[in-house]
Amino acid sequence: MSERRLVGVGVGPGDPELVTVKGVNALRDADVVVVPVMAAFDGKDGGERGRAEATVLHYVPVEKVVRVVFALNERSDRARREAAWDAAGEQVAELLRKHGTVAFATIGDPNVYSTFTYLAQTIAELVPGTGIETVPGITAMQDLAARSGAVLTEGTEPLTLVPVTAGAAVLKDALAGPGTVVAYKFGRQAAEVAEALRETGRIGDAVWGSALGLAGESIRPAAELDGEPLPYLSTLIAPARREGGRGGKL
Repeated sequence: MSERRLVGVGVGPGDPELVTVKGVNALRDADVVVVPVMAAFDGKDGGERGRAEATVLHYVPVEKVVRVVFALNERSDRARREAAWDAAGEQVAELLRKHGTVAFATIGDPNVYSTFTYLAQTIAELVPGTGIETVPGITAMQDLAARSGAVLTEGTEPLTLVPVTAGAAVLKDALAGPGTVVAYKFGRQAAEVAEALRETGRIGDAVWGSALGLAGESIRPAAELDGEPLPYLSTLIAPARREGGRGGKL
């Protein structure tokens, strides 16, 4: 058999038109396309179609897609999460033993907070010699910037990406800095995020969005955050403070 390849393909934040040409080709060239699905309470496939799967099905037939359960929503029970990752890794390893190329579709980019990172580490141990590749994808912060008109960076401004699951203190530290701050995974902590924005004087220009490119898309000024929980996959952009007019940060 020719060299086995595991290819992590970023399929963007939800809008199927935001998959790159290279990403579409990788999906179509693969023998099998794996999509991650959330586990139900019993650890089995909950049946819900995720964003990655919905996007993939715009480009490849359903017969080519294999749903693999990952503990995407398990954050408190590490043993259960590890067991789920091991089981998922073994399932993908078996696919690699039968096929030459397996693609793994992930929302956003495979190198940015992606389950693919953990899968690749597992496969490297289970199927030594497997070639690991990634195809970059458009991220939620890029999509939100485009849809809202928020400019991510100018001139010498830094850009900080913070998962709010790391804690509100990490977000506050980033907001106290000079650059643009992007926050991911903050839906359940929307009240803490709003408080951090107000405390640091950054709420005026900030914008948040969820379900980008999908039927339930919502893009609103962060000042409208009322403390109610938001969808888990919500994104926030707090642009850098900009003074001095055009090119002031050059």
